[in-house]
Amino acid sequence: MSQENIDILLRTLEREKAARKAAEKILESKSLELYLLSEELKNSNTKLETLLDEKLSQLEGIFENIVDAYVVIDLEGNVMKFNDAASELFGYDINKEPLNVMNLVYKDDVTYALSSFSNLQEKGFFKDYEARIYTKSHKVKWVHINASVVYDKSKKPIAAQGIVRDITESKISDKKLKESENRLATLIQNLDSAILLEDEHRKLVLTNHKFCEFFKIPVSPELLIGQDCSNPANESKLMFDNPDEFVTRIEAILANKTMVLGDEITMVDGTILERDFIPIKNGDEYKGHLWTYKNVTLSRTYRKSLEAQKQKYSSIIANMNLGLLEVNNNDEILLVNQSFCEMSGYKEEELIGKKGSEILLLENQSEIIEKENIKRLKGESNSYELKVKNKANEDRIWLVSGAPNYDLSGKIVGSIGIHLDVTDFKALEKQKELILDELEKRNEELHEYAHIVSHDLKSPLRNIDALVSWIKEDNKNKLDAITHQNLELIEKTLENMENLISNILAYSSSGTSQDNDELVALDEIVHNIIKVNLIPENISISILNKLPMIYGDATKFQQLFQNLISNAIKFSDKENGIVEVDYIETETHYQFSVKDNGIGIEKKYHEKIFKIFQSLTKREDSTGIGLSITKKIVELYHGKIWLDSQQGIGTTFYFTIEKKI
Repeated sequence: MSQENIDILLRTLEREKAARKAAEKILESKSLELYLLSEELKNSNTKLETLLDEKLSQLEGIFENIVDAYVVIDLEGNVMKFNDAASELFGYDINKEPLNVMNLVYKDDVTYALSSFSNLQEKGFFKDYEARIYTKSHKVKWVHINASVVYDKSKKPIAAQGIVRDITESKISDKKLKESENRLATLIQNLDSAILLEDEHRKLVLTNHKFCEFFKIPVSPELLIGQDCSNPANESKLMFDNPDEFVTRIEAILANKTMVLGDEITMVDGTILERDFIPIKNGDEYKGHLWTYKNVTLSRTYRKSLEAQKQKYSSIIANMNLGLLEVNNNDEILLVNQSFCEMSGYKEEELIGKKGSEILLLENQSEIIEKENIKRLKGESNSYELKVKNKANEDRIWLVSGAPNYDLSGKIVGSIGIHLDVTDFKALEKQKELILDELEKRNEELHEYAHIVSHDLKSPLRNIDALVSWIKEDNKNKLDAITHQNLELIEKTLENMENLISNILAYSSSGTSQDNDELVALDEIVHNIIKVNLIPENISISILNKLPMIYGDATKFQQLFQNLISNAIKFSDKENGIVEVDYIETETHYQFSVKDNGIGIEKKYHEKIFKIFQSLTKREDSTGIGLSITKKIVELYHGKIWLDSQQGIGTTFYFTIEKKI
């Protein structure tokens, strides 16, 4: 090899060596980059694993702390997981004892449970499943379940999971509400008055057996629902004395759409009906009307009979046409008039010379006559009742006014008695007592029923409110803004309904005496009202004179002033609102006033505002009950309430409370 080739080879080797070193440096640099990249990937993986663990832990925490029970089962029904709420609901600790869901199913719901589980496997989910279950203590509960199938990565079903909610209380409430509705329906069906409820198109919504009886309709009330009520009016008109007037009167009432009470109509067979018409409105929207018919034939006939008897006895008294009897000191009858003969049933000749006590008196009445005869001998006059038996052997009650009879020398020779047969009046008096006792009993029952209905109505309202809250919470991030707004409207409506129920109950109780009167410091009550109410900064409330101490019920007085002061605040429209409370004292009453400088009230509404459900505004916080409660309380204390008002200037409410001696 020549030197030249050797030099070329050496240079080539040098270049290769330099290239190798350069490559080694590059490799060292790349290795460092790869090492750093590897470390970065490791760190990223660690962070991802940590984040994933945190998310899984958070999810686990959600299921562990969810209010409702969360359950996971395998496809054989074996429980794999309970959260705390599930353990508390069912009473089992699955970490200590295995459990299959079929052991929880109520015996009568087994078939339903199996079919529902099959549907779950086929569809992959089910919702709104309701059934009964057994707890470990064998207590039966109602539950609501939403469930879904759990799949692995290959979309193969491996388990099922569900949210279980205890709805036992809701079911009980629903049952009570249904029972209340059934009681009300039974009451309507068995009322002694005929009921006819029509919608705004005169379609029949509800009626009862008494209506079918009055109008001789040979079908059950249920079959009439949905019928057009306009033609039957023409068909029924022939049952009344004046058929055309019957139809035109109905048409006039329907055209006016105003309440009509005590409309009296007479049927061809002589039956007298008292008809009421009550329009039903939702705000300003007409929703239909209620007709009621009551058979008042007996009461009208009774009233006419009573009036005839009254006229009869008035005529007797005016003409001294009373039973007159004169006896001597031996109780022998000396004189009778025609009226006495008619009362006793005996002819004059059958009475003269006989002893009245032997002919007319019942055995236990002789002692009364003996005592009265002794009084006559002493010159005493008086009146007394006597039970007798007339010739027809009928027991009668006479009111006797007796006085001694004197001869010309002033010697008592006997007595004269004026006799009035009060048998019928006594019977009426007894009947009146029975009616009053029955009315008192009915009033107590109605008062108790108002409280029961209030409770039964409020309970489902609160359950609905709770369910809406659960829906909002369970679907917090799933519902759109409109749905949230609708849910809020439901909650507001429920609140208004509960307030209305409470106000109606307060109205029903406000006019009744509780017999718990005490000395009440009105000044303290009004100051407390001012203290606890939210008073706007632009309104000032002042008590011009210290209010008196009076006897009564502190709660009712608080209601009274609360309603008037709240109204004054509510309807203030001035930049500087003023409310002034004052009183003056008269000989028999305390007169109070609550004055404001608010919007004022037109004179034509001065009476209307005291009627229940009458509100002059469409405010959400105005139920139209407050002033009617106020009026009832004032009348309970033998007072009256009125107002003086000018629109745009203000209103002053005055009321009086009778002093107790």
